[in-house]
Amino acid sequence: MTGLVIRLAPRERVLLNGAVIENGDKRASLSIKTPNAHVLRLRDAIRPEQANTPVRRTCYLAQLILAGDAQPEDTITPLIRAIEQLSQVFRDQDSRQLLRNASETAVKGEYYQTLKFLRLLLPREERLFAVRPS
Repeated sequence: MTGLVIRLAPRERVLLNGAVIENGDKRASLSIKTPNAHVLRLRDAIRPEQANTPVRRTCYLAQLILAGDAQPEDTITPLIRAIEQLSQVFRDQDSRQLLRNASETAVKGEYYQTLKFLRLLLPREERLFAVRPS
């Protein structure tokens, strides 16, 4: 059984099934063996007021599930819908592959992976907003 491996920097915090865990003074790796465990790096967390763009709002939906603040059965439909809406904007092949991966992992209940794929779109979204006409 493989599982999810998270590498933590010294003093880095992670939310694991609702419990905040802080690493010690040295780098460490955690191997999460429990399938569908809710895992969220706190350094990657998006606060509600930061969910102010389409990609950030979509990431936030996945994050709510990982943090245990939303039930997957209540959130999966809005999450998939948001990913589909993003595919109308991100038309390049690489972005569309990331969105396909995000959608597939969401359907499988692999929300950590879903968030990981979606976060890769954040720099692209920032570039799109930077070049928009004023």
